[in-house]
Amino acid sequence: MRNRYLDLLRAVAIVRVVVYHLFGWPWLSIVLPAMGIMFALAGSLTAASLDKRGAGNVVVSRLRRLLPPLWLLGLIAVPVMLALGWAHESDGTHPFSPEKLVLWVVPIADPPGSDKGVDIWDPLWYVRAYLWFVLLSPVLYAAYKKVGWVVVAAPIVAIAVLDKTGFSLPDAADAAMWDFVTFGACWIVGFAHHDGRLARTRPAAVLGAAAVLGAAALYWLRGHAGEDGYDLNDVAESQALWSLAFVLLVLRWQPPMGWLGRIRPLDRTVSLLNARAVTVYLWHNIAIDAVWPVLTVLALDDVGHLTDPVELATALAITGGAVLAFGWVEDLAARRRPRLLPLTADSSASPVAARPAGGAAATRRHDNEAGSAAAGRLSDPAPVEARPAAEGWAAAGGLGRQERPENGRHDGFEIGGPANRAAESVPVSRGPATFGPAPHGPIPWNAATMPQPQQRTDIGTPPAEYEWDGPQGLDLDRGSASHDPHWPARRRDPGGPSTGRSSVPWFGGESGES
Repeated sequence: MRNRYLDLLRAVAIVRVVVYHLFGWPWLSIVLPAMGIMFALAGSLTAASLDKRGAGNVVVSRLRRLLPPLWLLGLIAVPVMLALGWAHESDGTHPFSPEKLVLWVVPIADPPGSDKGVDIWDPLWYVRAYLWFVLLSPVLYAAYKKVGWVVVAAPIVAIAVLDKTGFSLPDAADAAMWDFVTFGACWIVGFAHHDGRLARTRPAAVLGAAAVLGAAALYWLRGHAGEDGYDLNDVAESQALWSLAFVLLVLRWQPPMGWLGRIRPLDRTVSLLNARAVTVYLWHNIAIDAVWPVLTVLALDDVGHLTDPVELATALAITGGAVLAFGWVEDLAARRRPRLLPLTADSSASPVAARPAGGAAATRRHDNEAGSAAAGRLSDPAPVEARPAAEGWAAAGGLGRQERPENGRHDGFEIGGPANRAAESVPVSRGPATFGPAPHGPIPWNAATMPQPQQRTDIGTPPAEYEWDGPQGLDLDRGSASHDPHWPARRRDPGGPSTGRSSVPWFGGESGES
């Protein structure tokens, strides 16, 4: 069962990325640091998978969801850029080089592209950054489990060291290094969200840390503002501190989410954005470039004070067309049945509970309590790590337990994980007997106290793997990323993504599976 609060966070971040790239409003980077949110969600989901499967399987699964949508974009975009003269550009940022086209297959560095196609390849820094986070996650998670919050602080300390020493690498490696130190703390906070460490931290400590980090971010931004003023995407140091503060707050507390299901259009929109996060991320910038040509053809290029709403509606409509045309690749990558418009959560991602033994009364209790959990009425994360129902249930009182499924596959999503899956178990009581997660096997019971012999019964089916199909952030396990467009209305950051810091400036948002 999906965690709709995390789905909502991802959906809002994706929309924020599109709006930021369309209008270039710098204050959006402060109101909602979407990229930090997406990396944090992806980190949480990756940690969930690492707790259930081998590191190699997890890495392959994440990349399997991330790369096919990129390959489809490359199959279309690279020939178009070549047809528009990429091979003959003499002074482009990325001169044509056949051997570098392999980066469109495995983007360990930014995939290249022509100057005319800048809005095609410019956002792909996030795909590259996400790939490296996934590859490094087994090591990062092992370190986190040993020393905890020290690992969260390490990227922030690294930024201070880089600023103090002036250390740098060649362009491609420097970009990857700066992306890592800028968003690495958010990714690792995702680990703390998954294992409950963040939920167990005292509220006063979280609030205090967020206040100090936020104040430091704004103080540094005040003295190092970029050409667009107070835009966090121009200043890696402030972006890192502000994003970390924001993520600590939004992941520490989870509000009730029962209201979302009662607003059907919004609920379906959230589901759609999560299921197509990678597609939205990869294609929305191209859609933005097509806005004014389309409006000109429709004779709507002069609409007066309605310009902004018309631009936004047109950009969303063109992006929606890309979702219809190319979104099916995300389903194939996630090994799901292709759907044209996934307006509801994939049925394979939600367990269908069987009726518990014990008569009609037990059945009603099970339905009511499970329904409450599904509606998102758990407002505060449990202080102890919860395990999905599929990991094993034990019961005293003769109700039995469910065994681990044969394939052992019931981890959450990611390009978004435990973050996207409701991991809380739903207790079902029947007199003295209580169902709950039993990570180490059945709860010992005394046969003399049991009203009937213990028997096995299925009380639920394991949820299918739930990974963020979207910049999963692109848990693009389901997530998205952002960049600064080059049109005057959507300025380009100095230096471009290849400088290392530009990857921070232009995104500010998130990644799709984001």
